[in-house]
Amino acid sequence: MKAVLAKSLTGPNDLVYEEHAIEKPGYGRVLIQAKYAGVNFPDILITQGKYQFQPDLPFSPGGEVAGIIKEVGEGVTQFKPGDRVVSGTTWGGFAEEVLGYEFNTHRLPEEVKLKDAASILMTHGTVIHALIDRAKLQKRETFFVLGASGGVGTAAIQIGKILGANVVALTSTEDKAKYCMKIGADEAHTYQLEDLKEKIKSITKGHGADVIFDPIGGDFAEQAFRGIAPKGRYLVIGFASGKVSAIPSNLPLLKSAAIVGVFWGSFFRNFPQQNKDNVIQLMKWIKNGKLVPIVDKIFPLEETSTALRKLQNRKVKGKVLIKI
Repeated sequence: MKAVLAKSLTGPNDLVYEEHAIEKPGYGRVLIQAKYAGVNFPDILITQGKYQFQPDLPFSPGGEVAGIIKEVGEGVTQFKPGDRVVSGTTWGGFAEEVLGYEFNTHRLPEEVKLKDAASILMTHGTVIHALIDRAKLQKRETFFVLGASGGVGTAAIQIGKILGANVVALTSTEDKAKYCMKIGADEAHTYQLEDLKEKIKSITKGHGADVIFDPIGGDFAEQAFRGIAPKGRYLVIGFASGKVSAIPSNLPLLKSAAIVGVFWGSFFRNFPQQNKDNVIQLMKWIKNGKLVPIVDKIFPLEETSTALRKLQNRKVKGKVLIKI
């Protein structure tokens, strides 16, 4: 089969597209004939050796795929060859055939397209876990989304609105702010590091943000947290800035606010049934039209490096997919 492989931990530019053998599915595993793969920020990190999980070289990046079950391993009871599925794979997804785990593979309703399924598992799976399980976001709460025009930011706007929050999108350019308004944000503003705290305070008329969703991290984290409301929840999603946050520990005390970690990769491994319930809910929202996946561009498998660079350079609005 053809696959995109990392043979060194030197980033997306050095990926190669070539023939690659794949093993038979072992216990609890399924072999998927991939049709679409989602492109996500962790796919960049894993090619640089910076992700929380790191496979041995060589490996194919790609953490989510949608396709058709080709073969099942021993012990698999939920799937059979021919089933349409979406699967969270952590890596291995940028290939014609992909091994998935039964516990994070999900059968698709007939009404859900493979393309749409590949657009939502990691981004929207992270967000529904963040907002419902971790933040317990309530109707009419003020919900701020940093880096709001990217894949996970787009998902945060969409699910925040479904849950009835007042969604404020924060992004780097006016063009991206217009995009955020188009997909449902109640407000959208540009921001810089220097004015982030005051921007949040001004928008909320001094009250502060009830919930802040931060996939950026770095120096933006402290300034955003300084704009949080009493009893607010600050969601640590990731570090797209390339720098881990360093929020002084006296701030949660003074603010009576919580810093809440959100790691979907750990969640689906430790709480597979709760994760499956979340995915079922996402599929229901797609079926009834409440959730419409937004795809920026679809690349062929051999152009995976280009797709990853587009994401790395923050040129994406919504989701980028690989068509296999």
